Amino acid sequence: MKFGVVTFPGSNCDQDMIYVLESLMGQHVERLWHKDRDIKGCDFIVVPGGFSYGDYLRSGAIARFSPIMEEVVAHANRGGYVFGVCNGFQILCESKLLPGTLQHNISQQFICENVYLKTESTNSILTRAIEKGEVLKIPIAHGEGNYFGPSDLIKSLNDSDQVLFRYCDVNGNINAESNSNGSLENIAGICNVGRNVFGMMPHPERAADPELGNVDGRKMFESILSEVIV
Repeated sequence: MKFGVVTFPGSNCDQDMIYVLESLMGQHVERLWHKDRDIKGCDFIVVPGGFSYGDYLRSGAIARFSPIMEEVVAHANRGGYVFGVCNGFQILCESKLLPGTLQHNISQQFICENVYLKTESTNSILTRAIEKGEVLKIPIAHGEGNYFGPSDLIKSLNDSDQVLFRYCDVNGNINAESNSNGSLENIAGICNVGRNVFGMMPHPERAADPELGNVDGRKMFESILSEVIV
């Protein structure tokens, strides 16, 4: 599989993502610049975290108009895989590739800490090799990670098995105490109806190298590359 990682002015997790995909997972990775109009034949596009264009207006609101995002949207509409992490999730929501929006954290503060995620669905390339209900420890680092949508949207996400991860405690209990940003129903990651576009606020690329003492995030990359038939 050929991966493409997008870099915007203000991206700060693009090199982390490239390192994991290229050095740890042994994959071919193309560097995609925000002004590019060619995704260079990539099968799987990653929109990484950071502060694209300084996060002026709303997070991701300017990045959605960049030339590369026109190509990413076209790729997704053809059924190609797209994965947005943190600011990338915000950009995918602004681009309408994923439903809902990310608001300011309920605390109105930037949060950087390890959190626990409960795997809610295995029906995606991102989670197909992870057991349903499995708890993963993954770091977050964001100021606008509070997932929000109207009640009918949340119902649709639940009914269609589009919620991939929810914030939980170490034992897998989903409660308010484990939901530091205030996301509706503890939602931490979702996919689209077509199950080819994924977004999550936590950073799996920051929990993939043994040198960091946590490899729970590596399971998502192994899942993407697995041969499991969904």
